[in-house]
Amino acid sequence: MKDLFDKVSLECSKNVTNSYSTSFSLATKMLSKNIRQDIYNIYGFVRLADEIVDTFHDFDKKILLDRFIDELDYSLKNNISTNPILNSFQFTVNKYKIDYELIDAFLTSMKMDLKKVKYSTEKEYKDYIYGSADVVGLMCLKVFVGGDKETYNRLKPSAMSLGSAFQKVNFLRDLNADYSLLNRTYFPNLDFNEFDDDAKMLIMNEIEEDFRKALKGIYELPNNSKFGVYAAYKYYKRLLKKLKKTSYLKIKNQRVRVPNYQKVDVLARSYVRYRLNIL
Repeated sequence: MKDLFDKVSLECSKNVTNSYSTSFSLATKMLSKNIRQDIYNIYGFVRLADEIVDTFHDFDKKILLDRFIDELDYSLKNNISTNPILNSFQFTVNKYKIDYELIDAFLTSMKMDLKKVKYSTEKEYKDYIYGSADVVGLMCLKVFVGGDKETYNRLKPSAMSLGSAFQKVNFLRDLNADYSLLNRTYFPNLDFNEFDDDAKMLIMNEIEEDFRKALKGIYELPNNSKFGVYAAYKYYKRLLKKLKKTSYLKIKNQRVRVPNYQKVDVLARSYVRYRLNIL
């Protein structure tokens, strides 16, 4: 019956991905079948941790996160957890020998979200992004390259840049929600009430540079993941383009979205480039 529990665990991680992120689940479906589940497992883990610190407001989040971390530690050491999401995550971590340092850095950023609401220095900002986004990209890269250290080390800077770009786009898109619901501002030295076009363009330029650094690495990914990662890259580029056309006042007052039909368009265009071997 353990096999049945493992199967249910894997389905849980897949369902979490499909339920929480249309764009990420679409991109994951474009990965090779033999690695798709492992990416679901990683996403399920990071999403659950993020939910604890961002949405479980009626509960003691610190206690919940501490219990989550304790159960994670047990699962990594003993290759099992009664939490289905952690059970599937430990499978991927142990299969690809994902560095515990990456997991620890991610959890450090989650702990920061329990109490920190403003990032005043560039170092604080970069440390948070490394833990909350860059390391997630590196976990996925471990899967993409099958644990090959040489390829991993070569593509590591690009994977980190892509993670940073995705996270910064999310910060800009969610500027209103982060401030109004969580009283958070992630961009250093940014006063929400003084956010204007100049501040927006500085952030946009920073994100564009991250995307530029990331693209070279995407081209060098193995065929098992190149199309899926490129599709995610193009989706976020589309979202960034929409944010660029959106007034700073609108960004301050509502969440900017890319409609589903445009996501499908991005996917179709990415697929054409992939099939024509021009990625």
